[in-house]
Amino acid sequence: MTATAAVPAPFTRDDYAARMRRAVDAARAAGLDGLLVTPGPDLVWLTGYRPTALTERLTALVLTADREPTLLVPTLERPDAEAAEGAAAATLVDWTDGADPYAAASALLRPDGRYAVSDSAWAMHLLGLQAALPASRYHAMTARLPMLRAVKDADELARLDAAARAADATYEEILGVRFAGRRETEVAADLADLLRGFGHEQVDFTVVGSGPNGANPHHEAGERVIEPGDCVVLDFGGLMSGYGSDTSRTVCVGEPTDEVREVHEVVRQAQQAGVAAVRPGVACQEVDRAARRVIAEAGYGERFIHRTGHGIGLTTHEPPYMIEGEERPMVPGMCFSVEPGVYLPGRFGVRIEDIVTVTEDGGRRLNTTNRGLRTVA
Repeated sequence: MTATAAVPAPFTRDDYAARMRRAVDAARAAGLDGLLVTPGPDLVWLTGYRPTALTERLTALVLTADREPTLLVPTLERPDAEAAEGAAAATLVDWTDGADPYAAASALLRPDGRYAVSDSAWAMHLLGLQAALPASRYHAMTARLPMLRAVKDADELARLDAAARAADATYEEILGVRFAGRRETEVAADLADLLRGFGHEQVDFTVVGSGPNGANPHHEAGERVIEPGDCVVLDFGGLMSGYGSDTSRTVCVGEPTDEVREVHEVVRQAQQAGVAAVRPGVACQEVDRAARRVIAEAGYGERFIHRTGHGIGLTTHEPPYMIEGEERPMVPGMCFSVEPGVYLPGRFGVRIEDIVTVTEDGGRRLNTTNRGLRTVA
């Protein structure tokens, strides 16, 4: 087993500056005065800064059209912030322990301003800002700027491609591992080791749902011993060079029954239909509709109990979401999963998942492993 990709070149100051400008433009288009970005994926995307200290001390990137980007940090964390590549594209302002961080932040904001704020912002920070500026208003980032990070540039796509290739290599290797007679947790540990071996710096999940456990889409690998004849859902991923992987395949321990073959083929066709629906200008919900239609027509509509997909990037789940009611059009550069499933409680489940990116004339799978029903020992 060898790593599949070299470490990519880091993002530059110019990359981060362009993202900040894009964020300000998006806020203006949404009728907002700016953004308040607290620690989390949005801050990493905009500055490359990932605070390591506890976040009870206010850290916030302030982006508005009427001033240069400003990163407010606790004094003791300023050296770490200065080391982040994107910090060079912002003015750093610090505050010391014992001072009022909300007074420092309010000096950067309009008293009656309207701002998008990170979904992960601590309530005490938001309440502190509201107390300092009672006429100000705040809106959840996902609610007002859901597509801010949705469209990936070429460098981001390259990272997602590499992460997907590493996940694919992991799947090919796990097919040679013994399943029967081992606990789900043991196979999950193998998946985690393989992901790391192929270049992931972080493993976020290794779902191994055998037999009846496969009927629970978010089953965590448990102590159940995998048996011959089991259908096993494998769903795994993590971060590689900061960007996510996420893929699912369903295998059978030994020869599958006719019913397992039938359900698996329905899900395979549904997944193909969902991918075929990907093209620019089409509403995201059409991916869900296409996949769901195949499953409903096969008589399993009530057993497909989750959305068809979710965006992926710096986090495994982020906008856009492939679900009924999401009318935003797909745009080249968007990346998301297409992962229909059928779940038969008490018996087994089947899910097939690829990450797909929107191209100029359709969609392209980042995951390319065989989607047929594979058998394992």
